[in-house]
Amino acid sequence: MATALAFAQDLAPRAYIITPIHSNAVNLTYSFIDGDLIFDNAVPITGATARVSAPIFSIFHSFNLLGRTANFSASLPYGVGNVRGTVMDSETKAYRSGLFDTAFRVSVNLTGGPAMDVVDYHKWHQKTIVGVSLRVVTPTGQYDPTKLINYGANRWGFKPELGLSRRWGHWVLDSYAAVWFYTTNHEFFSHNQYSLGTNVQHQQSIAAFEGHLSYDVKPRLWTSLDGNFWVGGRTTLNGIESPNSFQKNSRIGGTVSLPVSKHQSLKFSYNRGAYIRYGGNFNNVAAGWQYSWLGRPN
Repeated sequence: MATALAFAQDLAPRAYIITPIHSNAVNLTYSFIDGDLIFDNAVPITGATARVSAPIFSIFHSFNLLGRTANFSASLPYGVGNVRGTVMDSETKAYRSGLFDTAFRVSVNLTGGPAMDVVDYHKWHQKTIVGVSLRVVTPTGQYDPTKLINYGANRWGFKPELGLSRRWGHWVLDSYAAVWFYTTNHEFFSHNQYSLGTNVQHQQSIAAFEGHLSYDVKPRLWTSLDGNFWVGGRTTLNGIESPNSFQKNSRIGGTVSLPVSKHQSLKFSYNRGAYIRYGGNFNNVAAGWQYSWLGRPN
């Protein structure tokens, strides 16, 4: 549950900007999440709050796919945090330390520029880019079916997305449209004192929209205003639909990217809930370090 509420609706400016082929990067990010969990009687938890620290390790590689620029990325988050709330009229505290679900993403540019080496890339000037991507979240995170709050979701998640990026001088406008699809969790809050048997939970798809307006101060130094909106995700437990679990939420925030050296850069971001009907109403502060280089493996 925590994975879906905290990390499924992230904000990622410049996700479809083209890089030269054989670009590589390693990212280390620290994300701090603090706020409320709003369940609206969909699950037996009230007055819930969460405070989670999440270091995230990510890798990135770009390559030539049928003449178009494509890239692959993978991220492995680890969470340490506390959740408080009232469960079945009992005041409860939960400490969790473990892996979140691992995520993989493949993206390819459809229009706006062919696959380029670094020499041709420096001659190219962006106008309009259209790309598609697929993000896959695997059920590899820490999960205990007897617990209601987990870092893993015990299911697969798939997010096909269409992205557009348009540049006007120093300004870049990004917009994405996507749909989340989820497989079934066949052991949701099961085999415990509240539910002796096995519970099966299914979640409907979620439509997600994202927008970013960023400004280049100088090469590799930029700032962005970020926002998103998502709707859907009603859950069904053992064949009974929960109308209160319908999500209709949005977040706003900002991002700053700072070059440190030829190969290193820092990124800082903040976002918060603008309108949250169901889910995590969090303040999220993140700081990241990136080391990047050009070259194919030997």
